Amino acid sequence: MTKEFTISDLSKEFGVTTRAIRHYEDMGLLKPKRKGTQRIYTHGDRVRLQLILRGKRIGFSLAEIKEIIGLYRSPEDESAQRKLLLSKIAERRRQLLEQKACIEQMLDEMASIEARLQVHEVEGVPKSNRSRFS
Repeated sequence: MTKEFTISDLSKEFGVTTRAIRHYEDMGLLKPKRKGTQRIYTHGDRVRLQLILRGKRIGFSLAEIKEIIGLYRSPEDESAQRKLLLSKIAERRRQLLEQKACIEQMLDEMASIEARLQVHEVEGVPKSNRSRFS
């Protein structure tokens, strides 16, 4: 028998809200079966949710994630899937390296400002008390 999951099961397992899971369903990223009004998720849905969350952690948009998952659903050659994913990863890596450089520059600027402020702070203290600030 195939393992089935409720929305609550997946919510607890992955630490996401049921609202988020329903949003992914509304976007077409997940397609659970229904038993009356209850959503029933398959192992495949669980794997797709895991891929969605992994893609979000990497920084992909939901539209990009949908495009990637769509390729996995198509019966075509896997090389198109790999090429698209490699391209998206390379672009995201470039963006992150750019952000990293900006962050490092900001941290250097902050350290420089802190050093200047500390020098001014010590200079404003009477000579008899300066040893405490050195």
